[in-house]
Amino acid sequence: MTKPPPSDNTFIMDYNTKRNQLIMAEYGRNIQQMVEHCLTIEDRAERLSCAKTIVETMANMVKQTTSPEDFHTKLWNHLAAISNYKLDIDYPVEIVKTIGVDTRPARLPYPQHFIQKRNYGSIIEDFTHCITDMEDSEEKDELTYLVANHMKRDLSNWSTDTMSDEKVADDMAAYTQGAVQLDIYNQPLISDGELLSTRISTSIKKKKKK
Repeated sequence: MTKPPPSDNTFIMDYNTKRNQLIMAEYGRNIQQMVEHCLTIEDRAERLSCAKTIVETMANMVKQTTSPEDFHTKLWNHLAAISNYKLDIDYPVEIVKTIGVDTRPARLPYPQHFIQKRNYGSIIEDFTHCITDMEDSEEKDELTYLVANHMKRDLSNWSTDTMSDEKVADDMAAYTQGAVQLDIYNQPLISDGELLSTRISTSIKKKKKK
């Protein structure tokens, strides 16, 4: 049996997926269609009059949260955006193109240099290079042991099994290519007990904040 052709009165569903994508959903499809119609008006004065009507309609749809001047400027800028900045009229405010423009900041360059020992990080590595280039002085000795104690703290954060003065001395020598040799027997680093006490105290403080 042959299926009869649809009559002129057949209802055709209008699916959203077949429509143009909404540029500013807060104003709805009716406003967008009004703007699309405004774009087709050839007479410039009539086109401007239509645009003013659209802006007045938009003003009734959204809540004013700024001064009247700022609100007025925002509406005209939204009108321009909805038209994809194709609406050729004499705008009463300055139009700043924002939609469709990539306003994200440029990506910051990430340091890609190789870190010799990741458990210390790049800052400690930079400090050891600085120490290597310094002339022998009391300041150099103080900085050397300050960095060495920090290295031992870093080791304790990774694992208490790996933290030792000997390990730090070996790593310091490796970093400085043998130029800096720690005298850990005559000048020991921060004690294991002090490191553990600091970690316990910090852990307790964090729990109290929670």
